Amino acid sequence: MAFHDGLTTTQQILLAIVCFPLLPFYLCYLSQVEEGKVQATVRQPRSTIVTGETRYYEQQSAVASEPDQAYPWDKSSLKSMPIDLQQFKKLDAFASRVNVTSSVKDLVRVLLQEAHSDLEKLRAIWMWICCHIEYDVKGYHDKTNRSCKPIDVLRSGKSVCAGYAGLIEQMCSIAGIQCKQLSGYSKGHGYKPGHVFRGDTDHAWNAVFLHGRWHLLDSTWGSGIVDDSCTKFTFRYDEFYFLTHPALFITDHFPEDHEWQLLKPRLTLQQFERNIRFRSEFYAHGLVAATPATTAIQTENGKATIFVESRSPALFLFKFNEAEENCLMTLQRNGMNLEVYPQQTGTHSLKIYSKLSKDTKESYSHVLEYSLTCSSVDKSIRLPKGLIQPVGPSWLTEQAGILKALPSGPIIHTDDGRCVITFTRTKDLHFFATLQSNNSRVPEDMMRRHVWKTCQGNQAELKVHLPHAGHFALLIWANKTSDSDTHQCALSYLLSCPNKSVTWPVFPQRFANWEDNFELVAPLAGVLPANCQVQFKLKLPGIVQANVDCGGKTLPLTLSKAGFWEGACNTSGGEKVGVTISKGADNFIWSLLEYKVETR
Repeated sequence: MAFHDGLTTTQQILLAIVCFPLLPFYLCYLSQVEEGKVQATVRQPRSTIVTGETRYYEQQSAVASEPDQAYPWDKSSLKSMPIDLQQFKKLDAFASRVNVTSSVKDLVRVLLQEAHSDLEKLRAIWMWICCHIEYDVKGYHDKTNRSCKPIDVLRSGKSVCAGYAGLIEQMCSIAGIQCKQLSGYSKGHGYKPGHVFRGDTDHAWNAVFLHGRWHLLDSTWGSGIVDDSCTKFTFRYDEFYFLTHPALFITDHFPEDHEWQLLKPRLTLQQFERNIRFRSEFYAHGLVAATPATTAIQTENGKATIFVESRSPALFLFKFNEAEENCLMTLQRNGMNLEVYPQQTGTHSLKIYSKLSKDTKESYSHVLEYSLTCSSVDKSIRLPKGLIQPVGPSWLTEQAGILKALPSGPIIHTDDGRCVITFTRTKDLHFFATLQSNNSRVPEDMMRRHVWKTCQGNQAELKVHLPHAGHFALLIWANKTSDSDTHQCALSYLLSCPNKSVTWPVFPQRFANWEDNFELVAPLAGVLPANCQVQFKLKLPGIVQANVDCGGKTLPLTLSKAGFWEGACNTSGGEKVGVTISKGADNFIWSLLEYKVETR
């Protein structure tokens, strides 16, 4: 029963009058109590430690009770909290110029002159470390020749990962930011797909508490890179490792305390080992996912397929056992598809490189690596060494001036050895085609004559008659008049013909007077049968006269109402048959085409 329940009405009124002035103080007291409860749920208990330089706080090992982030990644943001990097432009420039090595406390005091919020304070500390501390490659190889104490790291300007993490932890503590040094396994220097992590941990990084939750960062990897032998360090800032989304951080960082994955559900060490490593460049180039997502893959019936998804068009390269062979790559606007056809059983290395489509002059960056096991070889596929990647029509061929190309796929299967490719070309686009095959005895100049080019306005057509069965690379080289004289491969196809009875002859030899808008209907074969009547039919706009020369005889062709020059000649008595034209009233004769006649 409450105290006032035993008083009369008059006594209760008098009590209220006396106590009313104390009400604001009572409410203030309640507010402080409630605030203390809130703080207890946000801040972890911490114990003060006094060092020779300054006072900082040792955080408790348990992760705060904020909800973990979902795994797998939802492909939305690379960061664990919304960040506008433009707002850091001025602060980054300031932090990178600060040059204080007297003490960690003095350094933090100077950095905080331009940083106000906890996020800005952390950013200034992060940027300073990434710009001023280099990786100690000598200390990496000789533990007796290195120190990870924050003051030693500051004054020497170098350290290994534990020194980076220790320095950022102390600087954050001085700045009033909760920070913890984490240790675990990493897929960094020396990592190879399939590696099994056992024994002591090999890397250190940090977790910081901002805006009510924990976030991850790795200033060692944010500062630069080492070479393969870890004997040379190069400063190369990497934004990716600042407040990285935990679902991305876990691809190459596995904490010893699994709670610090900051993920739900958490991964096991075995899952970490199986999952492929997505390098920071993978996300920097707008790539978002890869299938399979496991580092070790196997062929099925001699073939393995990898798909890399991107937010926008990107360019790719591959290295299969360090060579650009045995793979068929096709581009899409949202990524790349790679078919791998190993020619030997066993375990192989597959590396994938990429770059942004707009960065045509930049070099490719290594983004993925697989270990591929092949148990059987698909002998039906033999990719020509001259096949230029990517294969088949794509946004890249459109960019080069070839539109609406058909067939739309990368492989053309033909049983009779013949096929037709059509496309629309942009204005002032010049092109030609070449044909290549492994182990073919057909000379290169004769191989080109197995492709016949016809243009009608902006519509282009290529007829292909293969000389024999096998796999061929059809390459279309293009050049815009505004570009240099160099032609680039704008489109390539893989042609496959299993029919061993195929033996198509070459097309007739064309001379320089053959124009793009000319059309040959018949005969298409460049080798004519002997002692036979052969019909000729050509469309030659702007020509005043066309003739066929055979065995010393000249036979004029007749212009039909449909606009075709037509006629016939007998191939007896000659080894060659030529088509000549006259363009004007001067009756000057120009050689246009030449055929050979079979010998008996």
